[in-house]
Parts: sequence; structure tokens; C-alpha cells
Amino acid sequence: MKFYSLTNIGSRPVNEDGAAVFENPFGKCYVLCDGLGGHGMGDVASQLVVSCIGERFAVCNNNSEFIPTAIEYAQQELLAQQEKLHAQMKMKTTVTIIVTDDKNAYIGHVGDSRAYVFRKNKVMLRTLDHSIPQMLVLTKEIKESEIRHHPDRSLLLRVMGTEWDEPKYELEKPVALKKCQAFLLCSDGFWELINEEQMCQTLKNSTSVNEWMDAMVQIIQTNGKGTDMDNYTAIAALNT
Repeated sequence: MKFYSLTNIGSRPVNEDGAAVFENPFGKCYVLCDGLGGHGMGDVASQLVVSCIGERFAVCNNNSEFIPTAIEYAQQELLAQQEKLHAQMKMKTTVTIIVTDDKNAYIGHVGDSRAYVFRKNKVMLRTLDHSIPQMLVLTKEIKESEIRHHPDRSLLLRVMGTEWDEPKYELEKPVALKKCQAFLLCSDGFWELINEEQMCQTLKNSTSVNEWMDAMVQIIQTNGKGTDMDNYTAIAALNT
């Protein structure tokens, strides 16, 4: 898979998103975080979690079991840094991870940064946000299409950097790579300004991962013009 990543500050004073792609002898790890600006020091939290994930992936020898232990490690490191900096009420972030080996893709997340898997130019899988609007969709109080414009879309039910009495990450079933055409990880500043139909159409019309990303960004910039644009960050990977 060829991949391409980007991050943009939008119209905010600080970019609180973080993203990276790491590689070990067994495969790749795609990780994306979105720091919570309302809590303060979101940029510190997101970069710390990305760094922790990369640190653990470098010494990982079983990619299929990596995500739970890596998220738990990053969570403990984040809580320790909060205490060190006397910032227990600050430094919160989402995290979304896709890890591959020679057969499968493994997906885990906390928060509302999303992972998509595409097959034949259609959405095969999307992680479900840990947010108030997503909960309302699951209880059939609102429609899926209403998430992007819901007044409580920024209210999250699970994040990194709060004390957990039980694991708060969610894991998807492994996805066979031979069934995957493309992956996309993105922060809410990205997916709120482009819908799944547009993601699929731009994928269908693209011949490279760079072309696909550029086409999606054009839509995001058009839809975000004249608004208070959030930071937007994404990692796309495409079978070639």
C-alpha cells in the first residue's frame, strides 16, 4: 500500500492534531490523534500519544496484538505527564490506529477520529464515534446524516487522558488485506466537511493516493470556506 498524510491548521491558532506512519519488520502502523482544544494542551497530548505508539511499535513482534497494549501504554504515559505538569484537567486527545501485517489490518480507536476501509469504491467499514451524536444515532433518535451538523458533535464520551475504570478503546474485527482497496484515517475537522459518498467518488476517480487526497482536500476547503475551520488531518493508504 502507498500512503499519503497531511495536516492543516485550518483557521485555528494552534494545530492540535498529530499523525504518523511507523514501520517495523512485520508491517505498518498508521496513527492519528486529535487533541481536545477546549481542555487545553491538546497539541501536547496528541503528539505524546503518537510518539508513544511509535515507540511501542518499534519493538513490537506481533502486530495482531499490538493495539490494546499500545493504547494502554500511551494512556498511562499521558496520565503520568499530566501529573508531572500539574495538568490533570488538560491534555486530552482522541486516537485512531490501523496496524497491518502480511495478511490483515487491525483497527482500534478512542474518541471521534475515524478510520474507514474501502472496497470496490464503497465504504466497507467505519469506526463509530465515541460521541453524543453517535449515541443518538445508535438509539435511533437522530439520523446518521445529522451527526456532522449536530450541536453536540464535539461532546465525546471517551478520550485519552481521563482516568479509566475499564478499557475505553474499541477494536474492530481484523480485515483481510486482500479485501481492502483503501484506508483512511481522519480527524473530525476532515470528515465533517466531506461525506462518505464524496470519499468514494473521489477514490473511484483517482489513480494514486496523492490524487485521492488532493481531491478530498479540495472538497473540504470548498465546504469550509468562510467558516471557523478546525484543524484537519488525514492519512490515506491505497492498494496499487
